[in-house]
Amino acid sequence: MDYRYLGNSGLKISEITYGNWLTHGSQVENDTARQCVAAALESGITTFDTADAYANTAAETVLGEALASERRESLEIFTKVYWPTGPKGANDSGLSRKHILESINGSLSRLGTDYVDLYQAHRYDHETPLEETMQAFADVVRQGKALYIGVSEWDAEQLRRGSALAKDLGISLISNQPQYSMLWRVIEDEVVPASRELGISQIVWSPVAQGILTGKYLPGQPLPEGSRASDEKGGADAVKRFLRDDVLTAVQDLKPIADEQGLTLAQLAIAWVLANDDVASAIIGASRPEQVRDNVKAAGVKLDADTLARIDETLGSIPETDPRKTESPETRPS
Repeated sequence: MDYRYLGNSGLKISEITYGNWLTHGSQVENDTARQCVAAALESGITTFDTADAYANTAAETVLGEALASERRESLEIFTKVYWPTGPKGANDSGLSRKHILESINGSLSRLGTDYVDLYQAHRYDHETPLEETMQAFADVVRQGKALYIGVSEWDAEQLRRGSALAKDLGISLISNQPQYSMLWRVIEDEVVPASRELGISQIVWSPVAQGILTGKYLPGQPLPEGSRASDEKGGADAVKRFLRDDVLTAVQDLKPIADEQGLTLAQLAIAWVLANDDVASAIIGASRPEQVRDNVKAAGVKLDADTLARIDETLGSIPETDPRKTESPETRPS
């Protein structure tokens, strides 16, 4: 496993992060979830990402239990705040001071730790003054409950404003967690240049496009049984934007490139995002431990310029590149 610095900080994280969105506490049983975490640890992964909203807090509990016997100083544990949790009352979502300070306490309790390495704003809150949000994050850092602050799916202007306020408050905003893959490149034109300017790294989620880039979905064929696209607990919603025959055909056309590199399609997809120097880590999820062991083999793979160019040529105009697709809800979800 290789390690990369996160933003302009001195914190190093594994270039593969294990994440438990849509799995722990919902799609997979707890025993299997613990086996997946064990496989991640055995594979050299030290960085783990979750959020209070995943499975309405259950995912944090499962991850905390799975990591309980590990040396805390050898791990980087990330969580997030914004989406509704608990009974979903008026103040159970967003980035108000009340919600942030109450949520960090709940997350630490569920994770079984005194601090998280990175506490992230899961989206931008248009209903709360950014000054209030960043002051609350600064207090969380000063209380020793988080070491660093990050965000997820903020656009370039939001990153600039948040970074400036963080600097004024004496804390470090060091990361953004966007969706990024061969098929979803909306951060490239605006978010990445702004982040580079600000010393912010990308920790990218869905590098295999919710499983589309594994090649298991075939054009004109029924959805595989047990796949995320057929899951009614939320997985299907995340996948459906890619379930077009032109997309699925282009993905199949990538297979000769993967074969030449001695990689699976999923490994090629993860190696592709890691070829971007602005990416500190790619988040992988898993419903089985063997998926972790397979996908982690993308760590350390170096794709040359010719291979990257062939991937772009094969996909053509298929990837989504519109920077306006980076957006947060206009009102707090409930």
